[in-house]
Amino acid sequence: MELNGEKYKHLIYDLQVELCRFQSWLKATGERVIVVFEGRDSAGKGGMIATITERVSQRVFQTVALPKPSDREATQWYPQRYIPHFPAAGEVTLFDRSWYNRAGVERVMKFTEEDRIKLFLRECAEFERAVTDSGIHLVKYWLEISQETQRERLEERIEDPRKHWKLSPMDTAGHRQWYDYSRARDDIFEHTDTDHAPWYIVDSNVKEEARLNCISHLLSLFDYQAPATDLPDLPDIDRSNAYDDVASIADRRWVDSRYTRD
Repeated sequence: MELNGEKYKHLIYDLQVELCRFQSWLKATGERVIVVFEGRDSAGKGGMIATITERVSQRVFQTVALPKPSDREATQWYPQRYIPHFPAAGEVTLFDRSWYNRAGVERVMKFTEEDRIKLFLRECAEFERAVTDSGIHLVKYWLEISQETQRERLEERIEDPRKHWKLSPMDTAGHRQWYDYSRARDDIFEHTDTDHAPWYIVDSNVKEEARLNCISHLLSLFDYQAPATDLPDLPDIDRSNAYDDVASIADRRWVDSRYTRD
């Protein structure tokens, strides 16, 4: 399907409506969901999550993007600091990067010894089995982009002052070490692409297409039925105690109207 701006707006609107219905189902049933987003720098993880959460409750759809571990956290069992963010009944946790940092970024940048990475990869599938056996739905997405797409997006970050905050030395180093990341990705899939917690790869070279494809796929994994919504009627304003409430704040500190619609 060929996408233009208007077509995308209509399609993403429909999917966001479905996300709201999915949310109602979650709250009614108490189901718990974890969605992991992994991929190279600039693959579009943040934008994907922002699109998912744009029209739903932040109390239900909770985004987790953990910083570098503290000195204390660095001594813990690796998945340990992620577990406190796992969902309770009726919640979704969206991980913008996850415990897979150990086998991805940390491996490529040599932040961690190779024997600890291999231990993580041996343990990870069983850890995730324990998660799914507990009743949590675990969905894992890898956002895949080409070398050319990553270069274009990183160059855009360099050129656009609004995106400078997204840049870090690891972004450019990661681009240089493209094939190291590819090998790390392949090893992750080899050890952790399981029936109980499979990996789904999303072609993310076109952000709009990736968002539509990923969100529709996520929703397709659940046999959800939103409960009926009893929408209220909007009442008339009670004017029995009416007063000039516009004049009452006319002399207060208003923000200057520098920008107005013609």
